[in-house]
Amino acid sequence: MDGIINVYKEKGWTSFDVVAKLRRVLGEKKIGHTGTLDPDATGVLPVCVGKATKVCELLTEKEKSYRTVMLLGKTTDTQDISGKVLQEKEIGNDITPEKIRLVMENFVGEYMQTPPMFSALKVNGKKLYELAREGKTIERKPRKVIFYEITVEKIELPCVVFQVTCSKGTYIRTLCEDIGNQLGCGGCMQELERTSSGIFSLEESKTIDQIQEFVDNNKIADILIPVDSIFPHLMGVKLPSKFDKLLHNGNCISYDCMKQARETEAVQKAALLETRIRIYDSQDAFIGIYENQKERKMFQPLKIFYGK
Repeated sequence: MDGIINVYKEKGWTSFDVVAKLRRVLGEKKIGHTGTLDPDATGVLPVCVGKATKVCELLTEKEKSYRTVMLLGKTTDTQDISGKVLQEKEIGNDITPEKIRLVMENFVGEYMQTPPMFSALKVNGKKLYELAREGKTIERKPRKVIFYEITVEKIELPCVVFQVTCSKGTYIRTLCEDIGNQLGCGGCMQELERTSSGIFSLEESKTIDQIQEFVDNNKIADILIPVDSIFPHLMGVKLPSKFDKLLHNGNCISYDCMKQARETEAVQKAALLETRIRIYDSQDAFIGIYENQKERKMFQPLKIFYGK
């Protein structure tokens, strides 16, 4: 079984809980998730099965969208409501909906964000949240993240409901605290739902119970997304049968081979200008992603999905 399943992570589960449950449901050992969601968070969690686990790190690079409830006037050690309250402040009359919207708009674009102590990031081989539980706080270097869009949905103080689309490695908890700090009252995250991750949407996600039903009805193929479908932005090229052995052995593909592809001459020429392409054998089997080595006049395998 090879492919990606768009899982709806339910509240109270860790991302690793989801993987463990899917191993039992699918009867597969080789499974990996594509980006941690906090236990209290819900929503889209693409899970890779079989050979698809090779793309886990590629999927984590995709932009993600969330629906968030921010609670103003409260600061916690975890930056969400599950943590220990560090400070509470009244929300003054100067904190108007207009001011809140203006402050939030200022976060759109590139932003240097400091990762929270309660996170899975590792420092000297130890996860930050492990140090935090020991009562330790260490210096963290700010990292560049990008907020592509922040849209306020509803303001009913002390709560603000908003949607955000951002780059990988972004902590929405930290965003809520930073917004609260700029408003002067503090803030933390009350709820979080991931609504999309790359091409995977909330509407098409499936709970573990729903996935179990597909398995019981022998219809798991209906929701198992082929690996090559997550690379629609890359040109696909099919080579003739005389190159099948070369492809199946994971060899590089020369420009001369590419000029014999089972495509139009225009597509052949266009492929030589691409940075990365998808390559298929004569039977339409997806071989993998190849990277253009222009100085060597060949395409080198970047990720191979054919075979074991």
